[in-house]
Amino acid sequence: MAVLVVSGTGTEIGKTVVTAAVAAVARAAGRSVAVLKPAQTGVGPGERGDADEVVRLAGGVTAAELARFPEPLAPDTAARRAGKAPVTPDAVAEAAGKLAAGHDLVLVEGAGGLLVRYDEDGGTLADAARLLGAPVLVVVPAGLGTLNTAALTGEALRARGLDQAGVVIGSWPDEPGLAERCNVADLPRAAGAPLLGAVPRGAGALAPADFRARAATWLAPPLGGAWDAEAFEAAVRW
Repeated sequence: MAVLVVSGTGTEIGKTVVTAAVAAVARAAGRSVAVLKPAQTGVGPGERGDADEVVRLAGGVTAAELARFPEPLAPDTAARRAGKAPVTPDAVAEAAGKLAAGHDLVLVEGAGGLLVRYDEDGGTLADAARLLGAPVLVVVPAGLGTLNTAALTGEALRARGLDQAGVVIGSWPDEPGLAERCNVADLPRAAGAPLLGAVPRGAGALAPADFRARAATWLAPPLGGAWDAEAFEAAVRW
């Protein structure tokens, strides 16, 4: 795939670290990678954004950001309050297409969930994915509530005719409880898509060299890694 859209079921669930892991695995396979953050919110000028964090963790990645808004709000709201032009799905698709012309893989990391508004017309990351004809990788939390939001996101993707590449747990706890362990088996059924990985909690705090060395163990073969969903489920089964 030339372009992969990385979305999620909410915010602060590990999208950036998952994006970095996918980038690191692709880089280790000798592929050229770019990461595009259409709208970076909650970060001021000169501060490191999500795309910069992907570069730090994965190394050797081209980073692009279309707009930056200082308040930690939905992109449409943040742009309006900052008095700046919003980012449209057309602009996202155009930027990703240009990056794809010079890279083997372009990762487009969204803000928040799939249907968060980017502009005053209600444009979303799903609209950008449709324009690109790109699959969407959905990052989910591990615990209670994730089955419902994974199901809703999967339903929204199917209703729009979009391909869901799979689901990745963005922050797997060191000591998972009953809900987390059960969700490993239940998430693929809820989402209607395969479970393609589980990134351990705190992975983003690893030294970059350690992160790159371990990334393939967190992601399944369709994402270039060696993680085995059946073996993982058997290991954590209640």
